[in-house]
Amino acid sequence: MKNCSQNIRKMVICLLAISSLGYTCAQKIKAQYPGINDSIAKYRKGELIIKAKRGSRVTVEQLGHEFWFGCAIPNSLAGGMSPDNMKQFREKFLENFNAAATENALKWMIMEPRKDQVNYTVVDSILNWTEKNNIPVRGHNLFWGIVKSPNTGQQYVQQWVMDLNDNELRQRIKERAEYITKRYKGRFAEYDLNNEMIHGNYYEGRLGPEITKLMAQWANNGDPSAKLYVNDYDVLITGSPLGIGLPEYMAHIRKLLKQGIPIAGIGAQGHSHLETFDRQILRNALDSLAVFKLPIRITEFNMPGMRSVYKQLQLTPEQEEAKAKEIVDYYRICFAHPAVEGILMWGFWEGANWIPASSMYKRDWSPTPAAEAYKNLIFKEWWTKESGVADRKGLFSVPAFFGKYKVTVNGISKEVDLTRAKGQVTADFRK
Repeated sequence: MKNCSQNIRKMVICLLAISSLGYTCAQKIKAQYPGINDSIAKYRKGELIIKAKRGSRVTVEQLGHEFWFGCAIPNSLAGGMSPDNMKQFREKFLENFNAAATENALKWMIMEPRKDQVNYTVVDSILNWTEKNNIPVRGHNLFWGIVKSPNTGQQYVQQWVMDLNDNELRQRIKERAEYITKRYKGRFAEYDLNNEMIHGNYYEGRLGPEITKLMAQWANNGDPSAKLYVNDYDVLITGSPLGIGLPEYMAHIRKLLKQGIPIAGIGAQGHSHLETFDRQILRNALDSLAVFKLPIRITEFNMPGMRSVYKQLQLTPEQEEAKAKEIVDYYRICFAHPAVEGILMWGFWEGANWIPASSMYKRDWSPTPAAEAYKNLIFKEWWTKESGVADRKGLFSVPAFFGKYKVTVNGISKEVDLTRAKGQVTADFRK
């Protein structure tokens, strides 16, 4: 009788999920595929070794992740929010994220909507704040060749740019690439070179296929260490309404690499989903992109996504609970994949999010179930905090998530970095 009641309860929960966000029980079962936790332990943990006197009391406290758990920063952080919202935004950002991307500030049409009237103040303000708080930032983006978005209807190439002749256009692209990377040399962790090229590439249409390589060369003229990413959408799903997706992206990346373009990493946008996602398709897509042996960032993540009918609506409590589960499953799959090096949400507060329903915090800053689920995942389940005693050889070893740590032995503390590149780190307190 007890088992029967439990089964009925599971069916009711599943029916609520179906009615609220449309995913199926079968998809939920597939979310936690066999071995996912083993994969997380294999690819996201290393060994932290402490050497001390025998019997010493040791505590290990994680201070931060190496993996990027990030979010976009809107222009309004540089001015446009009320003082209270500004304070809340900054506090909640630092509580939840360790990386960022400029949502709009670096885009050419935002920086220079009118010819020769360039605004650097917003980018400067954002970088000043992130640097003060040790937040690495993606520069999104140097160029964007979609004249008009099929999703929003917005124009992303300024009219004055389109009015230039070919020689003038080439010169303007060169000037922007060189100047931006020189001005911000060492301040952006990476750049999206030319955004969403498989969906539209005005510059290549005007100037020929060699322009992307020239963009990269000019960007590296300004900053030889600049890391240049490709970035596109509809590559983690199937059935794109535009008929453009992962196969086209794979072919595009191959073409760029064959041209000798120094692509440092792959951006796979995560905001084109519905209110749910196919777990197996996401895994397959990540496996496919991993063949290039380049780091993958999940960029511009929202759940529900831009193809959801719920994106501009207020979700019911049941829908909010289902959204939280979707986000957790998505993060688990990405964190378990060895090629993925970060996930960046494209908004976390309803007051500054292009898909309000995907927010972790409501406009009044009250947390949604997704906020609690996210924190439990990132800062509890995937967080190392251990204590013990050095053994008779004076050793204390801990399997730990890659990141920054505070190690304390008999009241004396040191900070150490456990990186994936090295796999282990030793903190020696015997000296």
